[in-house]
Amino acid sequence: MPDSDLLPGDDTLVVHFAHVAYRLAERFARRGTEIAHFQTWSREDTLARIAEGHVLVLSGLWSDEMLDRAANLRLVQVCAAGYDQFDLDALGVLGVRLANGSGVNRNAVSDHAMALLLALARHVHTGRDRQREHVWRGMISDLDRREEELAGKTMIVYGLGAIGARVARLARAFDMRVVGIKRDVASHDGSANEVRAPDRFLESLAEADVVVLTCPLTPQTENLVDAGALARMKSDAYLINVARGRCVNESDLIDALKRGAIAGAGIDTTREEPLAPDSPLWDLENALITPHTAGETRRYEDNVLDILLENIRRLQRGEGTLVNTIV
Repeated sequence: MPDSDLLPGDDTLVVHFAHVAYRLAERFARRGTEIAHFQTWSREDTLARIAEGHVLVLSGLWSDEMLDRAANLRLVQVCAAGYDQFDLDALGVLGVRLANGSGVNRNAVSDHAMALLLALARHVHTGRDRQREHVWRGMISDLDRREEELAGKTMIVYGLGAIGARVARLARAFDMRVVGIKRDVASHDGSANEVRAPDRFLESLAEADVVVLTCPLTPQTENLVDAGALARMKSDAYLINVARGRCVNESDLIDALKRGAIAGAGIDTTREEPLAPDSPLWDLENALITPHTAGETRRYEDNVLDILLENIRRLQRGEGTLVNTIV
């Protein structure tokens, strides 16, 4: 690596944290590194101070116009797994390295996926609704509407990365059968009972009681679940999306939920965020919505900082490979 690409030493290095909620700078200060750092809390403030940092740590506050002002920037550390908001070619031309936070929210997101599924299967979400109304719901006679057990059911997990693999292991702990969908079937780690290539996803839907999306957003996964895919699912099947909102055709999903074409959906990500107040999803009892919070835990900041500090040290030593290298 050329010397010009090396990060400065701790005495001159500046780290810029940018996030609307995560207390990254506060947690970083506890590490006692003596590296100068600061945090901005909005896109406007981040843009105004982008030139000050050699390292930028952020996710949702990014905009490509920041590159025009980031004269000192050498590393962007994404504090999440997704990086579809970045212009990778532009970063490469400017010599700015990019690494994502893959793995930092593995436990959190996989726990959340199972929480959404359990809530839907056990009617926890409707129980909460009735609680607000002070209504004690009676036992359900209609077998098609009654609570369900997970044991013996089949789950399809699209994307067997760190999150998807853990979802698979958790599901198997509930005695479920898991079919994983991943591009490189040869690299399967044994988390799923069976692994299939993406071109078999549609044909596999007919056997699924649950479909869980844990994949990145790519041209291949955008609108992965559309009217055609939903039509292949069982009427008593659930869709769980902890990937990206645009992996699902939202209008097709709304239509399927309204018609009862599938039993329900657990949704942590939507096409537009925040979800518009007039979205029909809000009023669908068979939709359980969380506001893109699957990855949030009390340990989130420290998980990000573990990766960040390792990548800083590697670049200071002149190493070319980062933890979770993207560019």
